[in-house]
Amino acid sequence: MEETPAARKENPLGTERISTLLRKFAVPSVIAMLVSSLYNVVDQIFIGWGVGPLGNAATNVAFPFTTICMAIALTLGIGSAARFSLHLGKKEEDEAAKVAGAGFCMMLFFGIIYAVIIEIFLKQMLTAFGATEAIFDYATQYAGITAIGMPMLITMNGLSNLTRADGSPLYSMMSMVVGAVINTILDPIFIFVFGWGVAGAAWATVIGQAASLITALLYIPRFKRVTLKKEYFKLDFKQIGTTVTMGMSQGLNQIAITVVQVVANRSLVYYGALSAYGSDIPLAGSGIVMKVNGIIFSIIIGINQGMQPIIGFNYGAKKYSRVKKTYFGAMAAVLAITILGLFVFEFFPHIVLHAFGKGDPLYFEFSIKFMRTVLCTLPLVAAQITSANLFSSIGKPVKGALLSLARSVFFFIPAVLILPLFFALDGILYAGPLSDILGAILVAVFIIIELKKMGKNTN
Repeated sequence: MEETPAARKENPLGTERISTLLRKFAVPSVIAMLVSSLYNVVDQIFIGWGVGPLGNAATNVAFPFTTICMAIALTLGIGSAARFSLHLGKKEEDEAAKVAGAGFCMMLFFGIIYAVIIEIFLKQMLTAFGATEAIFDYATQYAGITAIGMPMLITMNGLSNLTRADGSPLYSMMSMVVGAVINTILDPIFIFVFGWGVAGAAWATVIGQAASLITALLYIPRFKRVTLKKEYFKLDFKQIGTTVTMGMSQGLNQIAITVVQVVANRSLVYYGALSAYGSDIPLAGSGIVMKVNGIIFSIIIGINQGMQPIIGFNYGAKKYSRVKKTYFGAMAAVLAITILGLFVFEFFPHIVLHAFGKGDPLYFEFSIKFMRTVLCTLPLVAAQITSANLFSSIGKPVKGALLSLARSVFFFIPAVLILPLFFALDGILYAGPLSDILGAILVAVFIIIELKKMGKNTN
């Protein structure tokens, strides 16, 4: 039954207790992101036991395809959700509905284009991503199949952000959980029972993504805060620029991660070949560590996604004190989680790594060293992501994009190219903590200035 404008007038985002709102929106989002991260972690575990370290190295090389996909999904999804929330805060429900309809069409359109590009240039892109001869066939199999699911992954993630912004975080969570559960069930069946290897893991992922997309689509006629009319579902090129601008902080962060992955992979291959580890062990070990780190990142992103509609609505309504309370609440949560994760990674890395299958002593030696070194500044990364998301949520995407790019592009890439000249393979490991520290300093400057501005306008 359609709600009247009067029924929609009192949005709890502007009145309910901030701590309650953060729990209501962030917890389902965190659960959804955690379960969603199983797509990658479960694949790695079953591939590690069913195929071995070369299979894990192959999925690591293919992973930039997924990070680019998530860059598109987050740019369009976060951009659409941020605009949706700001319009709701200004009580412009019709404009919010137009944003949602156009956003859905953008997600589907760009998802299809991206999948076609992958299939056409698959081998060339894998070579650029650092695939070695030993893992090339595995990587081609895995990436070629998972490309089929890219349009579904983009559209599902985008709709999930809009669903959350509409005030239905539990449904948003459910749409992502459905696919992850199906993927987890199908992985061992396809890999071990059918003997499909990395191809089985890929097909399990695609089928899970299809299930998630179907669940997300079922919410379209159920939007609570707006009425979605048929004429709103069109590819509005006038809206593309605004939506992309609003979401580019998160999207550029993913692109930066992709660039970093490619540069780091090629450096690991080159300097690994000059070490006792060889070229494939560093690829496999770093891939596992970053997938494990992805679990922590999924929590950080989930908390940030939970705070986005709260901040966007209240900033649009000029309730700046509520914006600041939400930011500090989210910051406290991400710091607590990352400090706990840091404890596990520093003191129990061997337990974590042994879950991903067998390997020779050199494989575990490098992986443990990589985990302890690269992840030692994890709380600083969480603070940077949360601060960049604040700027995106309040309609200042340029600042958010700058903060997202600073750590990964401006600091990490020069470090990963220069430090190995002095420290060989270890220099690649040191590049991460150095760029995290420099990025944190820049973030502190930006965020202090912005919070002072809000303080002057607090009502």
